[in-house]
Amino acid sequence: QVQLVESGGGLVQAGGSLRLSCAASGSIFSINAMGWYRQAPGKQRELVATITSGGSTNYADSVKGRFTISRDNAKNTVYLQMNSLKPEDTAVYYCYAEGSSGEVRYFEVWGQGTLVTVSS
Repeated sequence: QVQLVESGGGLVQAGGSLRLSCAASGSIFSINAMGWYRQAPGKQRELVATITSGGSTNYADSVKGRFTISRDNAKNTVYLQMNSLKPEDTAVYYCYAEGSSGEVRYFEVWGQGTLVTVSS
């Protein structure tokens, strides 16, 4: 079974930075894409950023110019560098991955989430 483990969340002041990490493990054949979503209290889960194995990226308009997604394919790990953080960035951030494994031709998995809190 493919599993995702996130780390790097915490408390930071507005204007500060954090880097989130997400490592995939299991009988992975390939990962086509990974990404980050976030969910604030009482709000719907929303896409933050995604990246393909080839390096193509896309970002939510609200984080463009502030967040950078990157990946290390050899380690099956994705990162989210978050700069110029704002209080409205406060949310639980979830890692996402899709690909092929030894169990199924196609999988979609989510991490357990890591909390990011940005204070004023």
